[in-house]
Amino acid sequence: MDTIQISVIVPIYKIEAYLPKCIESLLEQSFKNFELILVNDGSPDSCPKICDDYAKKDARIKVIHKENGGLLSARKAGLTAAKAKYVSYVDGDDWVDKYYLDILFKLAEANSSDLVVTGHFREFDSKIETIKPEFTGVFDENEIRSSILPKAIYNGRFCEHEVSTYVWNKLFRRDLLKEVLYDVPNEIIMGEDAAITYAYLALSKKLTISKIPLYYYRQRHDSIVKSIENPKMEYYRLGLLMNFLKVNLSKVLDGKNLDRQIMFYLYSQILVRSGGLVCDHPEKVFFNPFLRAEQNSKIVVYSSGSFGQHILSTNAKTNFFKIVGWIDVDFHKLKVGGNFVKPLSSVVNKEFDFLIIATINPSIYESIKAELGLMGIDASKIVQINTDEQEITKLLTHLGFDDDFNYQLN
Repeated sequence: MDTIQISVIVPIYKIEAYLPKCIESLLEQSFKNFELILVNDGSPDSCPKICDDYAKKDARIKVIHKENGGLLSARKAGLTAAKAKYVSYVDGDDWVDKYYLDILFKLAEANSSDLVVTGHFREFDSKIETIKPEFTGVFDENEIRSSILPKAIYNGRFCEHEVSTYVWNKLFRRDLLKEVLYDVPNEIIMGEDAAITYAYLALSKKLTISKIPLYYYRQRHDSIVKSIENPKMEYYRLGLLMNFLKVNLSKVLDGKNLDRQIMFYLYSQILVRSGGLVCDHPEKVFFNPFLRAEQNSKIVVYSSGSFGQHILSTNAKTNFFKIVGWIDVDFHKLKVGGNFVKPLSSVVNKEFDFLIIATINPSIYESIKAELGLMGIDASKIVQINTDEQEITKLLTHLGFDDDFNYQLN
């Protein structure tokens, strides 16, 4: 048998409906010199049996059964068992192109790269969207430090990453990954990909970014994060992530640049998780980021994704806005706070005061705004998110974040 070149690690928990497709897509790779490490993170369904059944059929498969410890602990267990030069991570509810490993390997070897980044596909409700990095090329250590890292987390437009956070559209060198992964706190359960990607990037001496989309990311209705039950715990975990990034990137970035990148990233995560309207007491809004949209305004929300759902669930508790419509191009049956998603054609200008596009990504915002314009929606009614740095700093201080982005639980 040829030398194993890539260890593919799949963390698995409660995804029995999707797992066979994921495993099949990996076993059908054109590239053969890999091992497949299936990490059953104490899954209570039939996932453990699915893993064992596949392992009996293919010698390249190793199965690890462990107690449930969360995504990071599963990724760490997989890395400990890995033997190859390179590591790729695949989520068990996603699947990959036949040439996924082949192209990742060639990109890494041809350019002697520590990190390879590629495009991906987003699948939602049977619709597939292609997402490609804005810029591509091969970057040496000097370029990574002078031009990539200063914009990696926040590229100057709220809140857009120059390098995507995901670990699954990337190829890592195992020896370098071991220097990063075990230090990431297991309590980080949102943004754990960012902790790995950016800390790893800070150690990389060669980076290759390609536009080729190879990975199919499945956005599931049932995986979208639920509304915040315990904001303090949520902020504490976000603080762990941001402080980890600050500590690991402070060796390679100017302090002012780093603080600004993390500040905007933290703010964006708080908005998405809180539904934009930030409460300091249950049901009492003290920060509204939607410019011009005042309390009791008649609002249409665009997007049934995570941010859109959170806006509706937070508003159901606070009654801050009067929600008169909820629309999405990815139209599907969904109900939050008494509101159903409707198609774009269902709204009329005179029925609402403002329209909120529930995204923190400016490129997506602009493209949706243009589409809504073609549908006759008044552009002056589409609100923007407040990105005033002084106000964001005041918000973070008010919530209890210190200068190192740690959250004071008290």
